[in-house]
Amino acid sequence: MKPKSKILIIAGSDSSGGAGIQADIKTVTALGSYAMTSITAITIQNTTGVKSIVSIDPNEISNQIEFTSKDIKPDAIKIGMLHSSSVIKSVIRSLNIIKVKKIILDPVMVAKGGTKLIDDKAVQLLKNKLLKKVSLITPNIPEAEILTGIKIKTVEDMIYAASLLIRLGTKNVLIKGGHLDSKFVHDIFVNKKEIKIIKNRRITTKNTHGTGCTLSTAITTFFSCGKTLKKSCELATMYVHNSIGSNLKYGKGHGPINHLSSILIDKKFR
Repeated sequence: MKPKSKILIIAGSDSSGGAGIQADIKTVTALGSYAMTSITAITIQNTTGVKSIVSIDPNEISNQIEFTSKDIKPDAIKIGMLHSSSVIKSVIRSLNIIKVKKIILDPVMVAKGGTKLIDDKAVQLLKNKLLKKVSLITPNIPEAEILTGIKIKTVEDMIYAASLLIRLGTKNVLIKGGHLDSKFVHDIFVNKKEIKIIKNRRITTKNTHGTGCTLSTAITTFFSCGKTLKKSCELATMYVHNSIGSNLKYGKGHGPINHLSSILIDKKFR
């Protein structure tokens, strides 16, 4: 099959392969599109946690975005880990140059093991400058709390937090509800016209590393192929739910999900 669209991923690398750029490339490929990358940082990690983070020079991040896009124009962009103000400024500058309209922002702030991946100054810049440029932002509950300054304990709190993010200038919000303690996971899609609650039964497993990266990239892929944002969120949530359900059990900590859950290989390779 030929790829259905072209996605540029701006995010950090995960040496364990479960999250970040590695998860993003797998997701785009598994859903039938073509992945390009601009790596913002190299993280040394495994399923038990992050050992260290190596920053990429902001100018080189911009060079990756602009030089790649000049040759192969992306249909959509997914933005993940942006760990400093200088990185955010360089990404904004490059976005102004390449002029791609469909942009999904996953505001990666805390790793699964609890390591903080962004500083306070960068959070403010993200809120004040980047939110206005994206089609959708996909924070989990801890990230939504950092961005809005409120505590989120209920679905109603999630909806209120989403409305605060809309006021900051973003057009659409998907707040992921996996951190709430409930039998079902409620992901809340909100814009100025509608509120959609996407409900899935919770799968009991510790192997959920990379779910946030995967979800935002899956949304970007479906959106790039012409689906509406709401439909893209529904389809991406289903894909992630099925990928978690595989329960791979790789590693000693929070293991990865199965990005191949959407693929059925019917060709014989000799």
